[in-house]
Amino acid sequence: MSLTTKQIKELKEELDNCKKPIYFFDDDPDGLCSFLLFYRYKREGKGVIIKRAPGLDYTFAKKAIEYGADKIFILDKPKIEESFIENIPKKIPIVWLDHHLPQKTTSNIKYFNPKIANLDELRPTSYWAYLAVQQDLWIATIGCVSDWTVPKDILTTFKKEYPSIMPKLPKDPSQALYEQTIGKLSRLYSFLLKGAIKDIDKSIKILTRIKTPQELLDNTTPAANYLHKRFEKINVEYKELFAKANKKTKSKLLHFNYFETSNSFTGDISNELIYYNPEKLIIVSRKKGDDMRMSLRSGTIKVRPILEKALIGVDGHGGGHLHACGASVKTKDFDKFLQTIKEELGEK
Repeated sequence: MSLTTKQIKELKEELDNCKKPIYFFDDDPDGLCSFLLFYRYKREGKGVIIKRAPGLDYTFAKKAIEYGADKIFILDKPKIEESFIENIPKKIPIVWLDHHLPQKTTSNIKYFNPKIANLDELRPTSYWAYLAVQQDLWIATIGCVSDWTVPKDILTTFKKEYPSIMPKLPKDPSQALYEQTIGKLSRLYSFLLKGAIKDIDKSIKILTRIKTPQELLDNTTPAANYLHKRFEKINVEYKELFAKANKKTKSKLLHFNYFETSNSFTGDISNELIYYNPEKLIIVSRKKGDDMRMSLRSGTIKVRPILEKALIGVDGHGGGHLHACGASVKTKDFDKFLQTIKEELGEK
């Protein structure tokens, strides 16, 4: 285990020993599920979704102070800006739970990251959050499979409790996401994080009150019905884009570019494209202003080292996991960026 039993106990104690926490979390299902696990255990505090890359800055420090937080939890975010730390009073403890590449921290931050002990650790933030609170297994399962992991310990238990949602233990994340009912819940959680922030906040508030996964799947309550209506509207837009993206190519690189839409689907499209093209490097890019924002994925190719080389000499940034990364490159440098990737794949 990459986080020790002692560390997991300490994480739970941090939750137990506060009265007005604020939770900052990433805008993907792993971040959302991590927040839901903590909030539903604690039943106190305020959640703030972070839809800004790469991390938290002074504006979020201001939110914590204005709320009157007595403790700050940061979930599934790879970076904290110095301006955030500098503007948080020393009396407010910061607890940071993440699973990206380890970062240097200051003395007033309690940092929990399984990659410190094991750089090859893949299990996401929601997995470790679940070990701390020991409840809402179904939420942890959604977070894990959404982040392309299939930890056998919690999935085996989930399969026994919800055989209709997960009839068999998936061999890999794509099987869970695109062949089993758990994948429907994953997509629902992902799409509810899109759209206007007021609609996202309302959806998250409703999710804190959903009792079981079956309530969502069967659409048996007014709360579930509201979430389904939001999902279906966004899903129509997604299906139209994915139909254009899922094209055949002999190249090792499958690149799909689309222009600004009301929602960003770069991660969702790239993940599903892997299911059909596991041997390729997938890039889904979206033009927003002067930037090309993109998601890079592969089932077999190590993406991160290729991305790191492609970012040399261009105006951009990016990073992530070995087989899944995010990046943003200025449009003026995008052709050069793509050319480097093709060269790294052995193509002209």
